[in-house]
Order: sequence, then structure tokens, then C-alpha cells
Amino acid sequence: MWSPPPSPLQLRRPPPPQSPPPIPRRHRTRLIPIAATGGGASQDPLTAISRLLWGRALPPSNLVLAVRHGWTSAWGLLMRQLAPSDPTTGAFTRTPSRFPSVVGSPSQRLHLYVGLPCPWAHRALLARALLGLDRQIPLSVAVPGEDGAWCFTPESPDKLYGKGKLREVYASRSGGFEGRASVPLLWDAERREVVCNESIEIAKFFCGLAAGDGDGDGGDGGLDLWPPELREEIDQWYSFIYPSVNNGVYRCGFAQSQEAYNVAASELFSALDRLEDHLSGSRYLCGDKLTLADVCLFTTLIRFDLVYNSLFRCTRRKLVEYPSLHAYTRDIYQMPKVADTCDMDAIMDGYFGTLFPLNPGGIQPLVPASCDREALLEPHGREALSSASAADNGSRQLEATSASN
Repeated sequence: MWSPPPSPLQLRRPPPPQSPPPIPRRHRTRLIPIAATGGGASQDPLTAISRLLWGRALPPSNLVLAVRHGWTSAWGLLMRQLAPSDPTTGAFTRTPSRFPSVVGSPSQRLHLYVGLPCPWAHRALLARALLGLDRQIPLSVAVPGEDGAWCFTPESPDKLYGKGKLREVYASRSGGFEGRASVPLLWDAERREVVCNESIEIAKFFCGLAAGDGDGDGGDGGLDLWPPELREEIDQWYSFIYPSVNNGVYRCGFAQSQEAYNVAASELFSALDRLEDHLSGSRYLCGDKLTLADVCLFTTLIRFDLVYNSLFRCTRRKLVEYPSLHAYTRDIYQMPKVADTCDMDAIMDGYFGTLFPLNPGGIQPLVPASCDREALLEPHGREALSSASAADNGSRQLEATSASN
């Protein structure tokens, strides 16, 4: 029986080699940033690691909570050192001056140390300028260092001793020094001793020098900021503006509890409302005469919209929203020598650049338009306030203020 011939032998070729499976897209996208960091790309390593761990999503909640807790604890520690507070309420408590009053009779070789950002030092600097004591009392200007301590630079040196830090000046006194090296500092160069580092007392001492009290030669400013007949009234105004306004802005900015902030902010703006009402009929706090009370109020007001409104959370109203208070500030700013004591750039840098716990990024906002020199030189129109109505209104307002306290 016939059968078909056998078919030729079929050789089977081996299958071509299989290429490895492609890397899933989600892994490839996570590896790209890491590779980029080694290739000179602009992405920083921390960003690359975060992309590897959680992609483009928000960080895990546990990490957020841990960082928040750590930052809050560190912030509290820094604030307790920078701005001591009441442990029960969180309210800021200012450390008393180490040398609060002038004791004895200083020599005639006096030297004043100030810092331009500081409102307390500004009081002494402004009194020195208004009273014409520039030549009688030499001046050195300290600047905030990176650690917040007052120091000197080649551009702003210690003109008396050439020290690098203000603390070194304090420490050169015979008894040494421990504590905060603060400004203003009135120094007796002959005795190598602190005369005083309390701003209001330094200003009063300058008033005595300008009047020719003691061994001084007097000043050439032609002003009496501390006249005997107004001293009681000046003290009453000062006892009102210091806790609520001068220190009030710091009580807002350095409050370590919501309750402490609420109390401080309420007192601050209540005081500003009272001052606005009073100054609507009085050119200055004590009538038509500029006094130390005005000097002390001015150094806070000139900084209000510049730094306190935003950095210290004094946000209910800006100074420019108080017509009388803002015109009053411009009135004093336009007096001879006053503008020269107001360095807005130094103030901005001193607060936003130095107070790390309040502004950890160190970013400085734009200067408000109301704080530009041109705006501060706009006519204030306060010459029209009569002395008679000012005195009457001042007495009534002061009595009402004293009664409310």
C-alpha cells in the first residue's frame, strides 16, 4: 500500500530573547529627581527626598504634627528668653532696667550709646537732638547682631573704646556686669561707670543739662521738655501711655497666649482712641508745648504702621486711620532735627531681621506708603489749634483718663 514520503525534518528556532519589563511609571518618576540632583539640576536634595517619600502630595499628617510640635516648643523656649512672660497668663513682662536712675553727680565726660531700631533708645536720642546737646554728649550707634545682641561694626563703631559689642562696654565698669546689655546707655567715660540705662530718666537728665543745672553748660535747642509747671501733668500722661501704648505694642507682639494678646490689644486700641479724641483739640499732650510726654509717645507712633501693625499684630487699625494721631506724628516729625533721628531702614531691619521668633524667614515687607518721607512731610495743619481750647480740653481729658485708670 502506497504511503506519502516522510516530510523533511522541521528545525524550530529558539524564540528571540525577551527584554526586561519596563519600570512602572510611578517608580520612574520618583527616581528622576534623585538622578537630577547628581546632574547639576537646580532641585535641592531635600525637595528630591520629599518627592521620593510622598510625591507631590502634602507631607504625611504625622510629620506635620511632629514638626509643628517641635517648632512650637522651640518658639516657646526662645520667647521665654527674648520676652519673659507670666507663666500663668502668658502675658509679656518687661525686665526692669539694671540702672534705672541717675545716682550721684556724673562727670562732664558723658557718652550716649543707642540703637536706631529701639524706641526706648530713640527717646534719649530725640531728647538729645531737641535740647541741642549734640556737641556736649558724643554718640555711638550700636546695631543688632545675628544673635540679637547689640554690637558695633566698622561702619558704626564704638567711638569711645572701639569695642566690638555693647556688652563689653558694660563689662568694663569696675563692678563688672551680668544681665542684658540694653540701649540706651548713658556712660560716664571719666569714671568708667554706667550713669543710667532707663530711657525716661536719661531724657529727664538731659533736660537738666540743657537748662544748665549742675555743672552743665546748657544746650542750644531752645526747648524745655520738662518744665516745672507741667511736670505733674507730664507724669500723668506718661503713666497712661507707657503701659498701654509704649509697652502695649510689645505686650501684643510678645504675648504667649491668646488671652494675653486679647487683653493687650484691647488696652492698646482703647488708649489710642482716647489719644485720638484728646489730640483732636490739643496740638500736643500738654497743650501747645512739646514735652517729654510727646517724645515718649512719638517714638512708638513713628514705628506703628512700619512694624507694630504687622509684626506685632496690632491690626485693628493703622495709625494712618487716626486723623489726629497721624497729623500729630507728622507735626513732630517735621520739627528741626527730628527726622534725622528716624532711620526707617534701620527700624525695618532691626525688627523684621532680628526678631527671629516672630519672623523666622527674615523677609521684610514693603514700607507702607504712609511711612515714606514724602508722606510724613505732608502738611499737618495743627498750627490752627488754639492754646486756650487745647489747655481746657487737655485738663478735661487728663482727668477723665486718670479716673478711668
